[in-house]
Amino acid sequence: MINFKEQEMIDSMRGALALRTQIEPLVDSIWDRGLKNLCFLGIGGTWASCLQVVCYMKERTEMEVFALNAAEYNTTGDRRVGEGTCVVISSVTGTTVEIIEAVKLVQSKGAEIIGFIDKADAELADLVDHCITYKSHEQTKFFMTADRFMHLAGEMPEYEEMYAQFDRCLPEALAEAEKAADEFARDFVTAHKEDALHYFIGGGTLYGATYSYAMCYWEEMHWLRTKSIHSAEFFHGMLEIVEKDTPVTLFVSEDAQRPLGERVARFLPRICDNYTIIDTRDYALAGISEEYRGRVSHLVMHAVTNRIDVHLVDQTGHDMELRRYYRKMEY
Repeated sequence: MINFKEQEMIDSMRGALALRTQIEPLVDSIWDRGLKNLCFLGIGGTWASCLQVVCYMKERTEMEVFALNAAEYNTTGDRRVGEGTCVVISSVTGTTVEIIEAVKLVQSKGAEIIGFIDKADAELADLVDHCITYKSHEQTKFFMTADRFMHLAGEMPEYEEMYAQFDRCLPEALAEAEKAADEFARDFVTAHKEDALHYFIGGGTLYGATYSYAMCYWEEMHWLRTKSIHSAEFFHGMLEIVEKDTPVTLFVSEDAQRPLGERVARFLPRICDNYTIIDTRDYALAGISEEYRGRVSHLVMHAVTNRIDVHLVDQTGHDMELRRYYRKMEY
């Protein structure tokens, strides 16, 4: 396999899971002081991660939890944010202007901020109330935070057992998923690297990931034109422009919204010969119980798309770090 550093990937995931030793006492202290509501705030890719974790929590909690787009919040505000609100953010660089502005506004309203900042010396690391620094694994950080809050609320009695499985098996299971996806990913890229426009569909916790993959990866990093849509909305517009040769990829999750993806999967073969279905259920995840698979569908999807990205770079020669406008000019 090209550009696959298996042990490095496993160690990185293990390190992310180990962040619970920092997350748990922090969340516990916030809970003990009294939590009014929980807000995940982001922009671009981090906004997509917020959508994923809020979807995940809606299925399981009675807590008030919501996602805010930082640029929107900076213009319209949100009266739910105030004393007793815990705001969770993530940033790779710690310099995103919309997030910095939103953090200052959130703090002026009396909310408390947990920041997962990849760079300990970034401006955001000093601005947030609580900073945890570790590279990558944004969704895992968000989901672990959400799970701890739900555990404290008495809504996740399986917490200890589930994370014991994740600690024991998940890093290796995800590495095996990447291996299993490699040949498929190579063939997928060969077929679609020159698409004029590619449609991506996803639902449940995979919708935020689908939106992010289309926008932040294919558009921003690969310069390939895409459109993303929620599987619940496919039958209310998009189906009318799908033809026999339209490139369409559907991501199917294993959470409560799986039937939405299955409905699209049943329909596509009737009108299209150029569709692909990526179902996280097709990947083994050895050691992970059936009841917990839906909790990590987004990570399985990411394992598959990781291999697609590797083969896109290999076959197109386009460096994913290359940008024309983003952080290259004032806007």
